[in-house]
Amino acid sequence: MLLNQRSQLIRQLANQFGFDDCRIAKAQRLDDDARRLEAWLNKGYHGTMDYMSNHVEKRVNPSELIPGAKSVIVLMFNYFPETEQDEHAPHIAKYAYGQDYHVVIREKLNAFLAAIQHQFGNVQGRGFVDSAPVLERAWAQRSGMGWIGRNGMLIHPQKGSFFFLATLIVDLELEADDPIAHDFCGTCTKCIEACPTSAILPNKELLASQCISYFTIELKSQELPEELSTVSSDWVFGCDICQDVCPWNRFSRPHDHPELAPLNEILNFNIHDWMSLSEERFNEVFASSPLKRTKWKGMQRNLKLLPKV
Repeated sequence: MLLNQRSQLIRQLANQFGFDDCRIAKAQRLDDDARRLEAWLNKGYHGTMDYMSNHVEKRVNPSELIPGAKSVIVLMFNYFPETEQDEHAPHIAKYAYGQDYHVVIREKLNAFLAAIQHQFGNVQGRGFVDSAPVLERAWAQRSGMGWIGRNGMLIHPQKGSFFFLATLIVDLELEADDPIAHDFCGTCTKCIEACPTSAILPNKELLASQCISYFTIELKSQELPEELSTVSSDWVFGCDICQDVCPWNRFSRPHDHPELAPLNEILNFNIHDWMSLSEERFNEVFASSPLKRTKWKGMQRNLKLLPKV
C-alpha cells in the first residue's frame, strides 16, 4: 500500500472514532522547540509546575517514547459548547463543562490504535492526551493542523481554537502533511490586550505563572494572591478570555460529542449554590468532571476571588 493510501485510511479511521480532524507529521526530534522550551523554563515562566521540567528529552524526541517512531498522528476533538453558562454563574472554562476529556479521548485513542493494528499488522504505538511529556501543539503545527497563536493556543483556520489535541506516535511510516506556511495572527493583539493579568507576552511567550488558569487549577497553595480578586473577572476554574476575543473563533461550531454535554450545575449554579455545596455532594456531582482536579477545597478557595462572596 502506498504511503498516501495509508495516510488516507488513517484519516478515515480517525473520523470513525469521532475525531474532528486528523493530520500527520514525520516523527523527528523537535530541535527548535527544545531550545524554546529550555529558555522558557530557565526564565521560570512555568511557576510551580515543576513537572514541566521533567522528561524534557521525551517531550522533544518521539523515539524516546516509541522506539523506531516514524509518524506522529495528530487528532482534534472539538469541545466548543452549544450552550454557555448563565450570566450569573461563576465562570468555568468551556473545556470543563462535561466529562473529563482525558478519560474520553484516551478510550478513543486506544480503540483507534487497535484498529490501526488490525489494519496494518504489528504496529507499535502509544496515544497521548495532555497528561504525558508530549508537545501536542508543536506536532499539530508541524502537521498543518494550524498555527500557534499569540496566546499559545493552536489556531485552526476553519475551526478556531476551542478543541483538545491528542497524539498517537507509531512506528508506521505515513505520508506527512505540509505545515501551514504563514502565521495568520498578523498584527492582531486582541488576546494580549484582553488578558487581565498580562500573562500573554508580545513575543508569543506565555507567562504561565500569571495566568488565571494557573492560579485556579495548577497552584496548590491554600490562599490565592489577594490582588487576583480585582482582575480574575469571575473566573473560578480556568479562563477563556484570550480565546473568546480571538477573531478566529468566529469559526467555532458546537461539538457533537455527548460525553462533553455540559453539567447543569456548571451552567446554572450561582455563587451561593457553589458556596453551600458540601464536599460529599461536590465529589458526587463532579466525579467524572475536570473540576475534580482542583477538588472541593480548591473550588472553595477560588470562589473567594469573587467580589460578591
